[in-house]
Amino acid sequence: MINKIKFHLKKNTEIVALFLLIIITIISTTYYNYSKKKIYFNYKNTIDNVYLKKTFNHFFDNLEPKFKKITHNISSGETFTNILEKYSVQKKEINEIKKKLIKKVNLNKLNTNQKIEFTIDQKNNVIREFIFKMSKTEKIHLTRDTETKEFNQKILLTRLSKSVVYKENVILDSLYRSATQKKVPASIIVEFARIYGFQVDFQRDIRKKDIFQIMYEVFIDDNNKIVETGNILYANLKLSRENNELYFFDKKNNEGHYDKNGKSVKKALMKTPINGARLSSPFGMRKHPIDGYNKMHKGTDFAAPLGTPIMASGDGVIKKAGWCGGGGNCVVIRHNSSYQTVYAHMSEFAKGIRSGVRVKQAQIIGYVGSTGKSTGPHLHYEVIFNGKKINSQTLKLPSGKILKGENRKLFETKKIRLDVLKSEKIIGLN
Repeated sequence: MINKIKFHLKKNTEIVALFLLIIITIISTTYYNYSKKKIYFNYKNTIDNVYLKKTFNHFFDNLEPKFKKITHNISSGETFTNILEKYSVQKKEINEIKKKLIKKVNLNKLNTNQKIEFTIDQKNNVIREFIFKMSKTEKIHLTRDTETKEFNQKILLTRLSKSVVYKENVILDSLYRSATQKKVPASIIVEFARIYGFQVDFQRDIRKKDIFQIMYEVFIDDNNKIVETGNILYANLKLSRENNELYFFDKKNNEGHYDKNGKSVKKALMKTPINGARLSSPFGMRKHPIDGYNKMHKGTDFAAPLGTPIMASGDGVIKKAGWCGGGGNCVVIRHNSSYQTVYAHMSEFAKGIRSGVRVKQAQIIGYVGSTGKSTGPHLHYEVIFNGKKINSQTLKLPSGKILKGENRKLFETKKIRLDVLKSEKIIGLN
């Protein structure tokens, strides 16, 4: 019998091996599934463990920094209180900070050039540090005393070093574009246009391949970043190969720009009270674009983009700032007993411009618009002399003062120094 079984096993070895393999596979699979299920339940019980959950929550809560630093650039219309409330600062703390700042800052007149920075202790929800930027060089710094919990205050001043920069370029398109190509700051370009605005029409007098030269002051912080710009020390606008050099003289009561002969460039009225505009309609008879009939145009129109700043063409007092019928929003300035100027069709008035306010030459008084009887954005500019409207473009304006005596000697010395400094800048010695 045994021999018979052995014989049959030997004869069916392959079938027996296959049968054993199937049994082993079933046992292994069953054991694997049992182990997997056991691991899963152990894992689930571990995850659901209350103490482990608390440990993880504590760990992740501490991943967020304890102190959160916030920088806020003030936008138009914002108040100091609603800025801080936006960041969930408590009312009590807002009042504490206001008490500290109010002696130095008018918190009712915030402007968009100002910035505030503060650090919040997120655990206790209190402000640890507060910085109010009053200007580019001055900040108020508040820090909370850890013992008294009161704010300590100090003024932070940014130390600036003065440097002189020289730039020149050929004007191929416009003065502004040529100057920005050389990275001349916008404030210096505006000032350059202003000091030449008494004698140059930037739309009609400048030709392709004219040249500008400019030497000006900059104030740099410790990171070698320009924080402020200073005076234009030397300027030259070479028009049709003719130099128009100007030198800055800093003597008190005579401060300003003078030509090489010591004559001030400042005149009674600017030739053009707007930069980057084109003369669109001169003084004289014309067909009115809206009324449709010929009539005397007793002013000069300068076409310019909406919002372009308009400057006061001379020192004076605002006689009117309001609605002028067909002239829309307009400003009237009385310069002296003889001269008045009118600026019409403004989109809006500059801040603080109202009747009775004294303005300086080149001060921005409003912005180009198309209010009143107007077919598009432009400035309608009038000059009135002894009650009569005259052509501003042909007006012979009185020349500026001429330096004499000791002031002239000082000016000549200053001029030589500036010429030497300019030469050194050009050849790279300074």
